[in-house]
Amino acid sequence: MDIPIEGMTCAACSNRIEKVLNKMPGVEANVNLALERASVTITNEQISSRDITKKIEDLGYGVKAEQIDLDIYGMTCSACSVRIEKVLNKMEGIQSATVNLAAEMAAVELEQGVSASDVIGKIQALGYDAKVKTTKSDKDDIKSKEYKKQKKKFILSAFFSLPLLYTMLGHLPDKLAFPVPAILMNSWLQFLLAAPVQFYFGGQFYKGAYKSLKNKSANMDVLVALGTSAAFFYSILEGIRSWIHPGYEPHLYFETSAVLITLILLGKLFETRAKGKTTEALSQLVSLQAKNASVLSEEKEQQIPVEEVKAGDIIVVRPGEKIPVDGELIFGETAIDESMITGESIPVEKRPGQQVIGATINKHGMIRVRATKVGKDTALAGIIKIVEAAQGSKAPIQRIADKISGIFVPIVVGIAIITFLIWFLIADPGNVAKALESAITVLVIACPCALGLATPTSIMVGSGKGAETGILFKGGEYLEMAHKVNAVILDKTGTITVGKPSVTDIDLDGEEALSYLVSVENASEHPLADAVVRYGQERGVEMKQVTDFQAISGHGVKAVIDGHHILIGTRKLMSANLVLYQEKVIKTEELESQGKTVMFIAVDGRLSGIVAVADTVKNHAKEAVTRLKEEGIEVLMLTGDNERTAKAIAHQVGIDQVFAEVLPENKAEKVKELKAAGKVVAMVGDGINDAPALALSDVGIAIGTGTDVAIEAADVTILGGDLQLIPKAFRLSHAVMRNIHQNFFWALAYNAAGIPIAAAGLLAPWVAGAAMAFSSVSVVTNSLRLKRVKL
Repeated sequence: MDIPIEGMTCAACSNRIEKVLNKMPGVEANVNLALERASVTITNEQISSRDITKKIEDLGYGVKAEQIDLDIYGMTCSACSVRIEKVLNKMEGIQSATVNLAAEMAAVELEQGVSASDVIGKIQALGYDAKVKTTKSDKDDIKSKEYKKQKKKFILSAFFSLPLLYTMLGHLPDKLAFPVPAILMNSWLQFLLAAPVQFYFGGQFYKGAYKSLKNKSANMDVLVALGTSAAFFYSILEGIRSWIHPGYEPHLYFETSAVLITLILLGKLFETRAKGKTTEALSQLVSLQAKNASVLSEEKEQQIPVEEVKAGDIIVVRPGEKIPVDGELIFGETAIDESMITGESIPVEKRPGQQVIGATINKHGMIRVRATKVGKDTALAGIIKIVEAAQGSKAPIQRIADKISGIFVPIVVGIAIITFLIWFLIADPGNVAKALESAITVLVIACPCALGLATPTSIMVGSGKGAETGILFKGGEYLEMAHKVNAVILDKTGTITVGKPSVTDIDLDGEEALSYLVSVENASEHPLADAVVRYGQERGVEMKQVTDFQAISGHGVKAVIDGHHILIGTRKLMSANLVLYQEKVIKTEELESQGKTVMFIAVDGRLSGIVAVADTVKNHAKEAVTRLKEEGIEVLMLTGDNERTAKAIAHQVGIDQVFAEVLPENKAEKVKELKAAGKVVAMVGDGINDAPALALSDVGIAIGTGTDVAIEAADVTILGGDLQLIPKAFRLSHAVMRNIHQNFFWALAYNAAGIPIAAAGLLAPWVAGAAMAFSSVSVVTNSLRLKRVKL
């Protein structure tokens, strides 16, 4: 078997691991440092893969766990998800397992030697079904079929239950009672109507209860099966008694059991439909993907499914079509609508050599793209993966609900038994009917579904809302933690600023001087020269032939154009060539105080003007900082740049605290200092050098236009680089947590109020059934309100 190993830094590490493993009896190991893997053969039956993993971990290295995502079928309430999670986490070879009731999925981390089929087998032994996560469309098809099946069962169950429901109207007080045909009050007719509902349409509750009790746990199915069975079988006894004693007036509860099951089926139908809406954001993301691609092979186009595109394929994209995968533009010029990634509505101009993103839209002209990232490696696939992970994860607050749900059902059964005994022995001695009715009502009204759905539905809708806005949370824990943040550290370059220099000010003697400036800088490789060339291209400046180009390190450049000697650079370069520049000194010092780099240009020994270049502040950066401050969050700036430039940028956006000239390795130390001072810190960055600080902060926020390493290290990704999404992320976190607390309150308040009322005999069982169904639907509906929250 192959074992992936983390933490090896040199050949000494791999040699040490290999030597120790080979000393184990019956173990033959070969450790490859480059691949970071150990190839292990075990011939000793007494040694397991877990022993190998433990030995590697004892040496101070890590063993990467394989993560699998499973779709789970058959869960009815939080007791089900808690049971599966508890059993999986006790299973040997599983590092961790998280089961999400609302998403109907499990995220499982496996050690070597454990397969997905082992995990699925364990889940099936618990009475549920599981499959390795299918595509979204496949799962939607399964859910759609299940919904239609449940709908059919409800309609047929309602057909049999409606006559029984009508008989309830005959039991109302005299003035309100409806006339009920005598045939409907016949015990055996009611039995014939109720039996199919009890055992066929309600059979799923018996199956669920059996499987749950078989595995020494109890879920909602146990409550429903107990309550309805008690009503049904007691009614049969009453019917037999009236048959034996013709004058006896039976107390029948066939309508109670049938109507209860029908109402619960209706509640499940509404719940399934509402839960489907919680994943709409993910469905919309998936729908953005192109279905097919026109691949060029031997100058012939061939339409193939996008899944079959390989890296290196040449793809033809016509105007209005989606670009199928990430790639490099190799032919044609166009404007591309990248709003689904960046949020910017204005199309981006693209030329050969530039990168394009899959699922974005080609607006003008036919282009050819060389595929560079396909399948799960594309930008959109990465976004979908992050959103799926967030929706399937658990926030820490969910653990509270899980603990309550784990003991809830046995407690309710105990309360129902006590209720029956109190009514039968004390409150109304000998009245089995009243005691039974009260006990059934307690069992039915106490379903823990609402409690189990309180957190996951809010997390799913909240993370989906974030994705639609351009905010990607990697997990529920970060969505929860974000609302506690009270200090935000912003990196400067690429976060507050655009990340590449631009011409900000220009003062030249006419168009000729500008043409000389742009032409000479076009021959230079300096980053500042690129800013000048872009400025010239945007204004259509004529490029001239440059000769005798020479770069003077640290000072500037010189060249000849049409016999004219051109100098571009610093004061020192001007002084060394006897150029008088003093007339521009005051203006230069003013620009430099703003953090800008100023270049002088001289033609044939005479000053022709100055040009200032700077890394410009992003649009809306100041507004974002202002909004953060308004919410009581302390804002700081961290940069490796010099103090003068850092303070100039900070002043522009309204930041008072600045850490300048900080080395990359010391950025994480600044985060530590703030955390030690009691702050809950969010770090916002985009570069590789920001990754340690992002990882160490309470909430790491990566700018989506930055590097893959920064995005990987962060907990939250802001797509497109718009800093206004940062305060929106915190507001979304506040809204989600408020929503979760509302769900918890209503779920717990409902049970706290409902159980005593039911035990007191003040509720009919069918009313309890309707209330139970309403509680679950109301929690999901409340969560769906997050889709309309204004950020």
